[in-house]
Amino acid sequence: MQFNIVYVGNIKDKYLAEAAAEYEKRLGAYGAVKNTELKEEKITDGASAAEIAAAIEREGERILAALPQKSCKIALCVEGREMSSEEYAAFLGKVKDASAQITFIVGGAFGLSEKVKRACDSRISISKMTFTHRLARVLLLEQTYRAMNILAGGKYHK
Repeated sequence: MQFNIVYVGNIKDKYLAEAAAEYEKRLGAYGAVKNTELKEEKITDGASAAEIAAAIEREGERILAALPQKSCKIALCVEGREMSSEEYAAFLGKVKDASAQITFIVGGAFGLSEKVKRACDSRISISKMTFTHRLARVLLLEQTYRAMNILAGGKYHK
């Protein structure tokens, strides 16, 4: 299994970077993890809606260019499907059976472009709560590790 994570912006906080690295290491027991970090657009305070939309589109073009062709593409977005850990495990089990690669897409601070969302096979949401995109990446990794552990009958979930 190949887990691709395409994300906008780097993790600047050491504690989040360490958490991401830990869950990537754990997830490595279930397959290779490949990260693709893309440049985040600089958006100034007080930017207009048009400026923000243009920045999201530029990030979206970089995301689309980075997506592997033969992969199940899953966008993390607020309107995505919310699932319990067990439901997420079942969802990933079906995806795993259908594809050798899973690509998760985490947008920047203002989210993903509609073009990126349309290019994806599924949309998921971590929560109704709002998290930074950097923390969302850590949560994605932890929940994906948890789901794979559930599928393998492991004890992490208990």
